[in-house]
Amino acid sequence: MTDTTFPCETWDTATPEEAGFASDRLAAVKTWLDQRVEDRRYRFALVRGGKLVADWCHNAEPGDRLEIASTWKSMLSNVLGIAVAEGKLPSVDAEVYDYWPDFMDVPEGTGPKEGRYAFPKDRLITFRHLTSNTSGYMKPGEQPGTVYHYQSWGKNVLSHAIAHLYGYYDAADPQGAVGCMKLFREKLADPIGAAWDYRSATMALPPQARQNIYGYGTRIFTTALDLARVGWLWCNYGRWGDQQIVPEAWLRESTQVAPHIKEHCPEKDWRYGHGFWSNSQGKLWPDLPRDGFHSWGAGGHYVAVFPSLELVIVQNPDPFGVRGGEGANPELMDLVFAAMR
Repeated sequence: MTDTTFPCETWDTATPEEAGFASDRLAAVKTWLDQRVEDRRYRFALVRGGKLVADWCHNAEPGDRLEIASTWKSMLSNVLGIAVAEGKLPSVDAEVYDYWPDFMDVPEGTGPKEGRYAFPKDRLITFRHLTSNTSGYMKPGEQPGTVYHYQSWGKNVLSHAIAHLYGYYDAADPQGAVGCMKLFREKLADPIGAAWDYRSATMALPPQARQNIYGYGTRIFTTALDLARVGWLWCNYGRWGDQQIVPEAWLRESTQVAPHIKEHCPEKDWRYGHGFWSNSQGKLWPDLPRDGFHSWGAGGHYVAVFPSLELVIVQNPDPFGVRGGEGANPELMDLVFAAMR
């Protein structure tokens, strides 16, 4: 294994052997990908000990900044932990209504679809509920904290509520707000030297939908190597060099299966933490380390992290469109681990 280091403007590199891989078996991983990808595209980056071991591209330019879809939700979890550390919130268990009551301003007929709007029960939703997808927001019969139900509306509300804490979001002027995009840049990207692009966009919804409340999702665009930077930050539990960017305790907690999910949900749901997909219960990758976790975005944008091995695996995009709950292309992951000596 290489000595732990952090990239400056560019990544230091290591040979497969220096990083603890068999070069022929790692080359076989690329062959496996290339034989199956056909005319699709992929970018793959492998980091160990803070050094770049592999950087492969097929039908995609290394320097293109691609949208990472819901991978931003893991970064949003980071920003939530930072907001608590900076005193903007007393804890992640604070009720959202006390800090951004606008999220309840979704009367019947103004939700994303028929029968979905803000119910009285939603008044009790906490920041933890939103980041763990257990809020039941706008869903009849789902009490906060009792049902795991992946939804983007709640994540958008979370991003607006956090941005509002910093004065960066106003529901009366959503298009004029910098929102969490400014927080992602200032709190995450800039400290680790990542050059991400940002955009806020609405979804295709009925004209009466309250887009200013639960719409305007964040979009982040990045290269595979700059996505690997945040993976390496996560691998070090929020530390970058001698600076603690994300609170260590929160990152350790958020990459474990969320307590509400373990308490109230069937074991098939024991794969999600607070903004991250978690292997802490062995439900993502049964044969891989339990400290493993990953972010996921539609189209196959993954950052898989194994802190005990100082290992980060980035797919940006994955060519096969594997669903997030299936665990960052498990067949590819198994091949990477089989290449380790």
